[in-house]
Amino acid sequence: MGFSTLVLAAGAGTRMKSHKPKVAHEILGKPLLRWVVDAAREAGTDEVFVVLGEGRETVAPLVPDATLVYQGEQLGTGHAVLMAQSALEAAGVETLVVVSGDTPLLQPPTIASLVAAHQADGAAVSLLSMHVADPTGYGRVLRDAAGAVCRIVEQKDATGAELTVDEVNSGLYCFRTARLFALLAGLRNDNHQHEYYLTDVVALALAAGEGVMARLAADTAELAGINNRVQLAEATATAQRRINTQHMLNGVTILDPATAWIGPDVVLASDVEILPLTSLTGKTSIGWGSVIGPMSRVNNSRIAESCVVDDSVLVDVILEDRVSVGPRAYLRPGTVMREGSHAGTHVEIKKSEIGPHSKVPHLSYIGDAVLGSEVNIGAGSITCNFDGREKHATIIGSRSFVGSDTMFVAPVTMGEDAATGAGSVITDAIPDGTLAIARAEQKNGRSWTRKGKE
Repeated sequence: MGFSTLVLAAGAGTRMKSHKPKVAHEILGKPLLRWVVDAAREAGTDEVFVVLGEGRETVAPLVPDATLVYQGEQLGTGHAVLMAQSALEAAGVETLVVVSGDTPLLQPPTIASLVAAHQADGAAVSLLSMHVADPTGYGRVLRDAAGAVCRIVEQKDATGAELTVDEVNSGLYCFRTARLFALLAGLRNDNHQHEYYLTDVVALALAAGEGVMARLAADTAELAGINNRVQLAEATATAQRRINTQHMLNGVTILDPATAWIGPDVVLASDVEILPLTSLTGKTSIGWGSVIGPMSRVNNSRIAESCVVDDSVLVDVILEDRVSVGPRAYLRPGTVMREGSHAGTHVEIKKSEIGPHSKVPHLSYIGDAVLGSEVNIGAGSITCNFDGREKHATIIGSRSFVGSDTMFVAPVTMGEDAATGAGSVITDAIPDGTLAIARAEQKNGRSWTRKGKE
């Protein structure tokens, strides 16, 4: 069933009223275009080609796995496909799926089934249509007296009678590539928008005696395009319900599905519990028995079994088994917390390894550091890792005890089984088994009374 996919993503998306290209807007942390490309990949496409135009510098990095084609001037969907002709012919594509880059809810089985039907039927052109309650903005699919599709008319070119038709074009097509480009050569732009419409290929194919097949979509929601922020929110809600429902059926507890936002690439084991107001995005994975939330945000992080993340933010981090985080901790990229370790209230950790069963309980900053096992960091302690130009490392040995309000001026090393006195500023290495105290001498002045008090 070999086929390739061409994604049309060159439009400016002016109705989004945004400086960002429409297809770069996100649903559950994933760009619209990436949803479409991944659906095509899962459906079994051989290659993906993407037509870019407006904001291509922003859009291109979203699809490093695709062949990119540029449409310098947006002259319509037919013109966009023509821009890909050389690339498609060079790749020897025989069956081509064409889809819009702003249909993030499109499901892989829908693509695969259209391709299978197209190849079985032998049509030159196949498309998916749908009945909608409000067809405003869609091209109308017109049929003859026998019920066969005869052409598609865009809304701005439709007559009053044609506007009453509720069967519309979904924007998902399948073509025999060789016939497609022969038909595209006959496109004209004598229409209201002076554009070359891909939809006109239907009438051209029929006039040339080619077969055209139009199938009705089983689920119109998955074919909804995104043209404004309202539709973006509606599509997000639909994706949220689908994803949460599947996780719950797989054995995940989601206490309040309406306030749990889980991205499409997140992997959750059974008996994970997601508490309200929690967002999980990117390539996040969470192991058996872990509890996330409430009010937690986790992105691109790997969380092992039986962990707790309470009211905290984790970005690009790794938690091993039985790690607890929060409330109100911030774990930044490069943080690795080994088995049984703990990061507590108002703790920030960046690019550091916290050893097994070590604790950073509260009000501390740990950056560019390596802590051994069973280390205890007292409240208010900081690794002073930045000298104004470069970052430096702090090493703290196993079983060491760091007194409250200790400042480590990196680069600096603290040995094993060592300790610091509260309020110390550590600038030199601390040997194993040593207590280091580095404070200014306390001086008590003359007697003092509160101003104005007898």
